[in-house]
Amino acid sequence: MSQPTASATSTASPAGGAGLRRGLVGAAATLVVALLALFIFGPLVWLAVRAFVTSWSYPNLGPDGWTLDWWGKVFADDQLSNAVYNSFSFALMTVAASAVICLPAAYAFGRYQFPGRRFFLASLFAMNSFPKMGLFVTLASLFYTLRLMETQLGVVIVHVMGTVVFMTWIPAAAFAAVPRSLEEAARDAGASALRVFFSITLPLALPSILVAVIMSFLASFDEAQGTYLVGGSTYLTMPTQMYRLVEYYPLQIAAVFSILLSIPSVVLLALVRKQIMGGQLAEGFQLR
Repeated sequence: MSQPTASATSTASPAGGAGLRRGLVGAAATLVVALLALFIFGPLVWLAVRAFVTSWSYPNLGPDGWTLDWWGKVFADDQLSNAVYNSFSFALMTVAASAVICLPAAYAFGRYQFPGRRFFLASLFAMNSFPKMGLFVTLASLFYTLRLMETQLGVVIVHVMGTVVFMTWIPAAAFAAVPRSLEEAARDAGASALRVFFSITLPLALPSILVAVIMSFLASFDEAQGTYLVGGSTYLTMPTQMYRLVEYYPLQIAAVFSILLSIPSVVLLALVRKQIMGGQLAEGFQLR
């Protein structure tokens, strides 16, 4: 019976080693993905379970029972209901105010060159480049003087500050990307500047503006520190109410409220998923 040659043995050994290395790399990658999934989805699963259990105490491996009563208690509680109302109302007011203030500026940044343009564009990041609490504390001293503490206007101003970057940079890039040739052709055909804007410029920039609106809405909806500092106990929103829930309410109610707080973010981001993945969000921050 013939014996394998030395060359055949040496050829098989590297192949076996390469296969072993690929197996180890695959196992390590699977482990990393599993740990990442546990890190991301583990708290969500915990919240989902907690929101429907009567109780779950150590050392029991499973819940003591299941119920929907916690959801009813959340909607029946006046403070929690007011927090939901305040969150949506402040977010809508913030988006409206931010659009009125920032969209004209975005059009100017996107369509015109003027002295200090790049400086002003870069300065818009200043409010997000430093810890916000320091900025909010500084604003609080000014708001006390202007009597804006614990007022709707004071809270809206704080929220608008967190949306300036989204509502300026993203639409500015969209306005800059509109082909000038289309506008010039419309003007040559006799259309007025206003009609050109509403018929050509705005429709082409609208998807990116929608992304900016959604991101601004979510930034306002999730704002906690500034709202808590300026609004105090007078204007509690869902994020600020979470501080009180953890301390004064059962964990099940906190879990229900956390799920309700996350629903708008999931739904709205799903609506603009194509625009975000298509590059509108990234293009906004590449504006020069």
